[in-house]
Amino acid sequence: MNIPESLKYTKDHEWVKVDGNSVTVGITDFAQKELGDIVFVEIETEGEEIEQNEVFGTVEAVKTVSDLFMPLSGTVSEINNDLEDTPEVVNEDPYGNGWMIKIEMSDSSQLEDLLSMEDYKALIGE
Repeated sequence: MNIPESLKYTKDHEWVKVDGNSVTVGITDFAQKELGDIVFVEIETEGEEIEQNEVFGTVEAVKTVSDLFMPLSGTVSEINNDLEDTPEVVNEDPYGNGWMIKIEMSDSSQLEDLLSMEDYKALIGE
């Protein structure tokens, strides 16, 4: 299981990469394996300010549809539009080209709510 040490994680299986005030968000390797083949990603929240733990989109796999939850409060500054035509990239490269959104976080203290690699491993029983 690929769980990069440089990222932060949520209990909802999203990963967070912090670069100053800008944050990139995607789903973890564990999440994409649990979902199976991803066939559709729907995110229509670009430009919206969304609170921590609110839904920012959905990911649809062959067997289920799952909500995507904001790991941190902020404004969605960019959506990975490539996922419209090639949602399978989330399965192939969840921590790279399979990213979902970029946000400008509004409360950096919320970073303390996120899990480290070790904490996330414990959560999923790794």
